[in-house]
Amino acid sequence: MPEGNEIYRYAQLHREKFVGKTICVETPNGRFPDAPRLTGRKLKAVLAHGKHLGYDFGRDRKLHVHLGRFGDFTEGKMPFPEAKGALRMRWSTRTDWLELRGAIDCSIYTDEQWQALENRLGADPLALNADPSPAFAYVQKAKLAIGALLMDQTVFAGIGNIYRAELLYRAKQNPFTAGKDISAKTLKAIWKDAVKLMPDGMVDRRIVTTRAKDRPHKTGRALRDETHYVYHRHGKPCFVCGTTIRRTEMAGRTLYWCPKCQPDETGAERAFLARSKPIREPEGARETSPRTAAHIRKE
Repeated sequence: MPEGNEIYRYAQLHREKFVGKTICVETPNGRFPDAPRLTGRKLKAVLAHGKHLGYDFGRDRKLHVHLGRFGDFTEGKMPFPEAKGALRMRWSTRTDWLELRGAIDCSIYTDEQWQALENRLGADPLALNADPSPAFAYVQKAKLAIGALLMDQTVFAGIGNIYRAELLYRAKQNPFTAGKDISAKTLKAIWKDAVKLMPDGMVDRRIVTTRAKDRPHKTGRALRDETHYVYHRHGKPCFVCGTTIRRTEMAGRTLYWCPKCQPDETGAERAFLARSKPIREPEGARETSPRTAAHIRKE
């Protein structure tokens, strides 16, 4: 699933190419029946919050897009290519075109609906002047594991599975620790790190969370297998301590962590693993599963 860095990258790209222009909106296979309500209108703004995109066409018409796990945009210069695949929507100006496939939502919101969505979403590390204090207050009263809380979009918006694993590793925080047992200092450090790392991930669609000093190759661009400390590195040695990286399922996604660098100081890890079923399927099966933990509020 695209995380906040990717959503903001799309917002920036689409803002530069399409805002202020009259858009021809089409639905080649009929999967966006509201296209006639937008076509011929001028795009006024592109909004982003967490994993949500909003395209403001004015007069109470905001196109809401949530890419989900499989959604993606493609774009290019006119003329259009041949329409292929499960094309949900496409639009064009005289010079540029945009296509959307695989999104879990592509629908028109009123201004009130968009505002209600924003009100439900938590603090966004990519938003200017975002206030994380309500999220901190919620976490410090929660019995739920911090690894689950970071995936709750009503607490922190835009943080997904990669950033969850990597932010916790960089903070040396055990992911199974209850929110109420996390220090204010650690929460602030995680937030500050997210504010730094997530904009970096907008640049070239490449999330790099490792520090150069910790990589096998200390200089130059991080190699493909050096970009993350723990994410998708289960069974491999930790770059820092050499301990084998582990994985389990938490909040409907695969969680990765280093048992030594992220020590179990409260016993929460032992308790969680004792009641959890080990992952037996090939890597990736859980990552693309539509099942989501019932107690995690997804947006």
